[in-house]
Amino acid sequence: MSKGKLRADELFSLEQYARQRGDFRSRVIEHKKARTVAVGPNCTWVFEDRLTIQYQVQEMLRVERIFEPEGIQDELDAYNPLIPDGSNWKATFMIEYEDVEERRAALAAGAGCRGIVCSPNEVRAVRAAVGPDVAIVTPGIRPAGAEMGDQKRAATPGSAIGDGADYLVVGRPIHGAGDRRAAARAIVDEIRVALAAKGA
Repeated sequence: MSKGKLRADELFSLEQYARQRGDFRSRVIEHKKARTVAVGPNCTWVFEDRLTIQYQVQEMLRVERIFEPEGIQDELDAYNPLIPDGSNWKATFMIEYEDVEERRAALAAGAGCRGIVCSPNEVRAVRAAVGPDVAIVTPGIRPAGAEMGDQKRAATPGSAIGDGADYLVVGRPIHGAGDRRAAARAIVDEIRVALAAKGA
């Protein structure tokens, strides 16, 4: 394999890459296996080299349909610094979450977000992704036995708290009740029971 930075004349044209992509991609995937290190349940380092960077450049050219010399050079200028020069290592840090809500929450927390709003259906996964230091606000709260109405993703106060919610948003079950004070008290009682069961 050649050394140093990639040059435009070493890349496949779009047409050539379309024909060879399957084989080239399989080769790179196999090559990356020995260059990938798990550093947590959702994080890996992929140690880059000339071949892995060529693959990234070829994929960008393919996706963006770049064939003009200036555009190709722009991609090379962006990616060539990621090729080790023999005196260093270069690695791509990959954060991988299969669940989209869990991924969004983990990225938000990683960026410094201290609070997240999520539906009752996602509370447990979000709490697992962000840990105890990020506040979770959960709308769609309905007391036990209440009508769900048009709410597709709802939970009782006890369920939401048990799954890890810190703050509950309760609207219709109170303002739509005949006795709003009694409805609010009933919800507060459910919250107390849930917090006691949680040991809070």
